[in-house]
Amino acid sequence: MSVVQTTSPPQDDTRRRGPLAEVFFSLMRSRTFLVGIAIVLFWVVCALFGEHFVPYDPLADDIINALAPPSRDHWFGTDQIGRDVFSRVIVGSRDILTVAPLATLLATVAGTALGLLTGYFRGIVDDVVSRILEAFMAIPVVIVALLAIVALGTSKTTVIIVIGLSFAPIIARTVRSAVLAERELDYVAAAQLRHESALYTMFVEILPNIIPPILVETTVRLGYAIFAVATLSFMGFGIQPPSPDWGLSISSNYGMIGGGFWWTVLFDALAIASLVIGVNLAADGVHGAFND
Repeated sequence: MSVVQTTSPPQDDTRRRGPLAEVFFSLMRSRTFLVGIAIVLFWVVCALFGEHFVPYDPLADDIINALAPPSRDHWFGTDQIGRDVFSRVIVGSRDILTVAPLATLLATVAGTALGLLTGYFRGIVDDVVSRILEAFMAIPVVIVALLAIVALGTSKTTVIIVIGLSFAPIIARTVRSAVLAERELDYVAAAQLRHESALYTMFVEILPNIIPPILVETTVRLGYAIFAVATLSFMGFGIQPPSPDWGLSISSNYGMIGGGFWWTVLFDALAIASLVIGVNLAADGVHGAFND
């Protein structure tokens, strides 16, 4: 008697992948994400190692060569006191890529905690906290910055706190919506039947299941934070001299545009725009990966 051996059909590789692996492969297939992350990584490298390969000291002035146009010696020209614009653009990425991510991290942590609190407890807790957050969101960032500067003084720490607390209510609203949906599922009811504490249920049971919308919201807020840091620096409320920060450099030199010295501002503005675009492209890729 012959024995017929049967072979099981090959399993689809996607079935053997975990959810995180699926997200990773989706990101690697997303041109939007890859282009965005390449732009961001370029500026991260500049922030970390820029001072080692720029041709000039970004803080050194040279009055003799002030307002020199772009040339072989000065690729992006020089500013009104002779500092090399190219060197300042490259090294100027450091402060903005330090302050903006830290502010976004603060906003994410605070916003996630508040969103879990309001979404889980609901009732009077939700009503009171949500009204406070809505009132806080109605105050412009500039007004918050002025109040914070009066209380804390001008510093990078102040900028981080201002932007972080300004964006936290937005993230809290997103997290609250996700928690409201998760709260009605069986695993939350099972945790409550086991008499688990509210903190355990929120941070151990619910939080891991709402990571995707939190990550998407965080990447989106990072783009806004970069623009906010540059704006506050431009207005004199953010990073202070002698930093080559992009917003501060634009603030110091924008008056030169009327005299035809466009290069003193253009390249810093393009740097801000490219970084924000890179972050937004990466955020779109992350959003698409979690929604595939």
